Amino acid sequence: MAFSPPSKPLILALLVLAAGCDRQSAPAPQPSASSAAAEALTGQIDRSHHGARMPDLTFKDAKGQELRLTSLVGRPVLVNVWATWCGPCVAELPTLAKLATSPGAPRVVTVSEDMGEPGKVGAFLAQRGLTALPGWLDPENSASSQYNLETLPTTIYYDKAGREVWRYVGGHDWSGAEARTMLAEAH
Repeated sequence: MAFSPPSKPLILALLVLAAGCDRQSAPAPQPSASSAAAEALTGQIDRSHHGARMPDLTFKDAKGQELRLTSLVGRPVLVNVWATWCGPCVAELPTLAKLATSPGAPRVVTVSEDMGEPGKVGAFLAQRGLTALPGWLDPENSASSQYNLETLPTTIYYDKAGREVWRYVGGHDWSGAEARTMLAEAH
């Protein structure tokens, strides 16, 4: 008996049957925007670098203005290392902007690890109304190298003497009660 290949209509029918079409069960619901944002803002505190000196790093903005990190010693500083392509980074930015404008808050320095067009980060922040966060750039990834970062976002908190208090690995809600308690550790 000779074998003859199946016809195209038969192949298409088999593919439709194999793929299935289960109309009896409803698809799993998509997570809500608020639960997705909450999931993005989960991370953990790391105190293993407590007491380390603030590194002498310099960042630039799109206009070429420079910020020398060690020039900020004298006031608590929260350094957030992030990127525009990082979901948890973007999710926590509004809470960092809120913190940056809160009375008595530490100085908030957001450092983007984005490479390429320098104006991209400033435009990204402006489009989202996050004008309280200057677009500091680190195209050479010197912050990631200095801090041995494996995860973005990572936020490093320094006391007014320029000593590391802790770092937070992953996204976080910087406007909540837990953040206020954590930030009080440097006072």
